[in-house]
Amino acid sequence: MKVPKVYLYLLLILICGRAEAQFRKYSNEFLNIGAGARGLAMGSSQVATSDDGTAAYWNPAGLANIKDNPQVNLMHSEYFAGIGKYDFVNIAIPSANNKRTVAITGLRFAVDDIMNTLFLVEPDGTINYNNIQEFSSADYAFLLSFAQKIKDTEKKKINFGLNAKVIHRNVGKFARAWGFGLDAGLQIVQNKWRFGIVGRDITSTFNTWAFSFTEREKEALYLTNNDIPVKSTEMTAPRLVLGAAREFKISKKTSLLAEVNTDITFDGKRNTVIVGDPVSVDPKIGLECNVNDVFYIRAGINNFQKALADGDTLNQKKVWIYQPSAGAGFKIQNVTIDYAFANLANQSNPLFTHVFSLRLVLAGDKNKKKK
Repeated sequence: MKVPKVYLYLLLILICGRAEAQFRKYSNEFLNIGAGARGLAMGSSQVATSDDGTAAYWNPAGLANIKDNPQVNLMHSEYFAGIGKYDFVNIAIPSANNKRTVAITGLRFAVDDIMNTLFLVEPDGTINYNNIQEFSSADYAFLLSFAQKIKDTEKKKINFGLNAKVIHRNVGKFARAWGFGLDAGLQIVQNKWRFGIVGRDITSTFNTWAFSFTEREKEALYLTNNDIPVKSTEMTAPRLVLGAAREFKISKKTSLLAEVNTDITFDGKRNTVIVGDPVSVDPKIGLECNVNDVFYIRAGINNFQKALADGDTLNQKKVWIYQPSAGAGFKIQNVTIDYAFANLANQSNPLFTHVFSLRLVLAGDKNKKKK
């Protein structure tokens, strides 16, 4: 299978060329949660098959599969008993000839109503609850996406996509960060197989932090043995995600889609299935049963790690743990509602959450001439 070299260069050379640089391993982790209940229910295995507005997150090349009418995608989920809230909103607009698509996406993960107790204790030692103030810690990402069909025949399809993303993070009025990065991806359909490759943060996404404290706040931090942060920059290392999928016909109206992804990182050893320095590999598996393109049942597993067996503090025996997920979807004409029961941690320390997402295909001119 021949793919234009320029796209492989964009996905691979930039990543490999920066693999030896020093980065913060867990920077911008909110961008690793996912988008859309479908993808989360399938264990985050989406780079080969994402074909709606959520592809802006999983693999921007998948946006090229959107045809005829614009669509809007919304998602909401809550974590840690509602303390953390995660939202996704996206609008994708295909061109008149269905050869390219542009999309705008916004993501927000936030913890609101955090108590600021810096001045809870007065200088004379008394406690004054009126001095408690609330603030939020919020992470934002804004994505501008473009997807283009490179080849579109009956036997082979190749799509290319690109994300430009702006990161904004703030912790109340105390700290703010701005950053910028790029993602690029390919999707290939060959006979019954689908393949995906996406390079995330291929330019090494950066966040530049600035801090703002009053003299009184600095004094309170100093007296309580807290460090006063200074201006800094953190880098997010590039990563490569590979995926392969195939759909199996069960009956005339029922099919099963299976997808496997491998998340390849280049920032040193991680607790994954394949551990290396600097390369580590984390596999993900997802399944989707499609009934008449109306009802969907999904399941997935990801985040495989080795951990101590429960209760085994003497032998220090390690076992494999994983992060399971499941969900369902229902489609009625232009409206699709998806649900996922996903775990933010793993089966030994569950942090399950309910995820709901909505996809709305905006009605267009039924008499529009298709080219």
